[in-house]
Amino acid sequence: MATLQFTDCSKPVILLRSFTSIFSNSRHRHWRNVSAPARFIPKASLQQFSLNRRRFIAETATISLSLPSLLGFEQLARSEEALSEWERVYLPIDPGVVLLDVAFVPDELNHGFLLGTRQTILETKDGGNNWIPRSIPSAEDEDFNYRFNSISFKGKEGWIVGKPAILLYTSDAGESWERIPLSDQLPGDMVYIKATGEKSAEMVTDEGAIYITSNRGYNWRAAVQETVSATLNRTVSSGISGASYYTGTFNTVNRSPDGRYVAVSSRGNFYLTWEPGQAFWQPHNRAVARRIQNMGWRADGGLWLLVRGGGLYLSKGTGITEEFEEVPVQSRGFGILDVGYRSEEEAWAAGGSGVLLRTTNGGKSWTRDKAADNIAANLYSVKFINDKKGFVLGNDGVLLRYLG
Repeated sequence: MATLQFTDCSKPVILLRSFTSIFSNSRHRHWRNVSAPARFIPKASLQQFSLNRRRFIAETATISLSLPSLLGFEQLARSEEALSEWERVYLPIDPGVVLLDVAFVPDELNHGFLLGTRQTILETKDGGNNWIPRSIPSAEDEDFNYRFNSISFKGKEGWIVGKPAILLYTSDAGESWERIPLSDQLPGDMVYIKATGEKSAEMVTDEGAIYITSNRGYNWRAAVQETVSATLNRTVSSGISGASYYTGTFNTVNRSPDGRYVAVSSRGNFYLTWEPGQAFWQPHNRAVARRIQNMGWRADGGLWLLVRGGGLYLSKGTGITEEFEEVPVQSRGFGILDVGYRSEEEAWAAGGSGVLLRTTNGGKSWTRDKAADNIAANLYSVKFINDKKGFVLGNDGVLLRYLG
């Protein structure tokens, strides 16, 4: 048993070790030319000819009226072809599930897991073409409907966190999962986890707690000395707009490859950053008028920033800064919810009502992929496993797979 404690908290945070192992497991009409002597045509033949003529005119009109629908079908087909770089994968899950995260085993790039609300865990062993539901008995023994927020792998070791508080660990690429119970005194809900090395991981809550383990979760230490609320309510942070008497939580949090974090306040009126070695989160005023929707890291080390209503901004230079420039995007007024970089030059942005945007110059200009307009869902997350494998996650179980 190990004790974790924030300096502002009156009670210690206890993380208990669990030793429970989990094994999951129109017919064509042929018109006949009726011949007869020129001087005589039987009355019956005239009647038959008149009837056939009327049918011919009626059927011709029917064909003419159907042409617009045929053209519409052709346009729809062309629209689907326009989405050639992405393919929708249909999943065996209930309607209404929101997909939240995806990860693959580094040593088995066809083997991955997909997480979501309503206790959703899916597994693939063919690179994401097909997914099957995965059950973890210890997560079903209680009357909770878990929301699995984050998953990460390093080698064969993997971690999953969710809400209500649940932490799962595997050392065999997800063949079995071990549950590590957490105290209900844990400050906030776990929203993110990152496997950082052998038996090592970083875990983040929506109140700004960062915990680090290096012994497979037996012990955890706090990387920051106080919660974000405590930091923001101190005198030194009085210059941050909206920070006074702050009691909210993070709306989003994203980690850079080198361990830096950027988080957006629940109301979107400011953002915070943290770097390894810092004792506290550093708050920043937003440089734009509209409230922040999400923030993250570009492939070159700079920041991207999304605002409500569909605005996209890029930081000037790399690293942590408060200087941003707006980039014109065709979001149709719908909010952009996430950005994922495939390379330093190519990235994709996704958002409300099937908004899907692409840049091939590092974010300086974006073009809208109109084919995604036909997807009746909000797209919440863009994640590239590598330059050839990527996914877009949305609500109602919508999953897009990158084809390249």
